[in-house]
Amino acid sequence: METVFTADARMTSYWWERSPPETSVLDELPATADVLVVGSGYTGLHAAIVLARGGRKVLVCDAGQVGFGCSTRNGGQISTSVKPSFDSLAKAHGEAVARRIFEDGRRSLSWTEDFIRSEGIDCDFRVVGRFHVAHNSKSFETLAASIRNQPKGLEVPAHVVPRAEQRSELGSDIYHGGIILEKHASLDPGRYHAGLVRLARQAGAEIASSCKVTAITRSGDGFSVETVRGRVAARNVVLATNGYTGPLSQWHRRRIIPIGSYIVATEELPEALVDKLIPRDRVVSDTRRVLYYFRASPDRRRILFGGRVSMGETDPRKSGPLLHQEMLRLFPQLSGYRVTHSWMGYVGYTFDTLAHTGEQDGIHYAMGYCGSGVGMAGYLGMRVGQTILGKAEGRTGYGETSFPSRSYYFGKPWFLAPAVHVYRLRDRLGI
Repeated sequence: METVFTADARMTSYWWERSPPETSVLDELPATADVLVVGSGYTGLHAAIVLARGGRKVLVCDAGQVGFGCSTRNGGQISTSVKPSFDSLAKAHGEAVARRIFEDGRRSLSWTEDFIRSEGIDCDFRVVGRFHVAHNSKSFETLAASIRNQPKGLEVPAHVVPRAEQRSELGSDIYHGGIILEKHASLDPGRYHAGLVRLARQAGAEIASSCKVTAITRSGDGFSVETVRGRVAARNVVLATNGYTGPLSQWHRRRIIPIGSYIVATEELPEALVDKLIPRDRVVSDTRRVLYYFRASPDRRRILFGGRVSMGETDPRKSGPLLHQEMLRLFPQLSGYRVTHSWMGYVGYTFDTLAHTGEQDGIHYAMGYCGSGVGMAGYLGMRVGQTILGKAEGRTGYGETSFPSRSYYFGKPWFLAPAVHVYRLRDRLGI
């Protein structure tokens, strides 16, 4: 039976080829820490960098290898990270809060670029722009209207690409035009994460892999943190687990929906073919509720294609052929080219499709990036660090909203399969 996989295909992240997760283990846990950070992704590492540079003794604990989670499994696309519209946010939280959230979203994008450049992180960061494409004509009109009617004072550089001009941006006729969000960017998430690990350690933070935190309890003015490798007394705790949030904190678990996002990488392609498919090196996403997102690899020799192709969670060996099939539907030119990497990672969704940060039972947190966390996770991690240091600039619009849950939800998304079914039906019917 013919397979879409190459003979040496790997069911691991393409980004791990250059930046594999660390296998080293901290020799001995410290007995005490000023701040213990749970999770070594973008959120936790940015919090650790700010805190360690602020003079705090910081310990970062991760249940798995450092870099094992979605911070090294994502597509490397950086946006302004705000999914709800301004009007819907204003209706739910008031115009002032909505404006602060949108300002934070825009600031997260520029802040990420400034941070990478000022810290000298070599991670193929590029401001390439996003081509957000419409899966039907109705969606195109909605996109075009959103550019014409941007909230005053919150405008971003963008322009409309009608379907007749789509080939100048994308080698596919499936879509119905779209918009270019000119400041969106791309990077190699594995190399970005490795750079953050280096900076955190240079600042004095200790990072413990294979050190699952099993319990957090109040103890005097701080916390007693139980791990599989021993107990640590900490003045402050940061929960930075996002899509990997488990039973450690039931309050957070009831508010985060872990959803698998699946990606494949093609084998090496002729440069001329990549130039036809994505001529301007944009990152691309579409308007489906169950969306696809794709881009060229940093060396422009592969296509990385991601999305959700199953009702429930599945194995990359099963999702890979399905993603390959959808990729060929969009790009018939890729017929005959196979897949070298197929992988998945858990993103953290929320019931209001908004990220959240704050303090619960004394534990500081930032999570719920809804698939747009490459910029926002680091930004809010940095703000959490500032908050613990007592700096006023740590306050964000994202901390001014309640963090909703739902009745009968305890961390396992039993509703995911029927929701995906309904969303796909609505995508097909254009409603």
